[in-house]
Amino acid sequence: MSRSSDRRRRPAYSRRPREFYWLWIAATATYGVGDVVSTIAFLEYVPTVDEANPVVAIALDAFGLGGLVALKIAVYLVMLWISVSGARDGDAFLYYFPPVLLTLVGASLTASNVRLLWLA
Repeated sequence: MSRSSDRRRRPAYSRRPREFYWLWIAATATYGVGDVVSTIAFLEYVPTVDEANPVVAIALDAFGLGGLVALKIAVYLVMLWISVSGARDGDAFLYYFPPVLLTLVGASLTASNVRLLWLA
């Protein structure tokens, strides 16, 4: 089946809106909220430790906590755009990969931050 005939089908987010929303709710909860809140708590309550991610460290140095949030929002929006584009093109990998990746990364970063906070 060619891609041109796939384009006539409605995108996955239209056919299965609950799935789309739950994928992105999980990504938002872990990457958007969990990691941001735990990073802020870690940086505020353990001032002797610096951010390990060099890109995040540059954003924090240049713009403070607003830089962290802006960077997270930018990454989130790019990944959302990739997912929506994948859904429109009928590409299941590009549809599922961004929210699943953000969820896994967010969960692991949140867990790491909470563990470091606990040990501090």
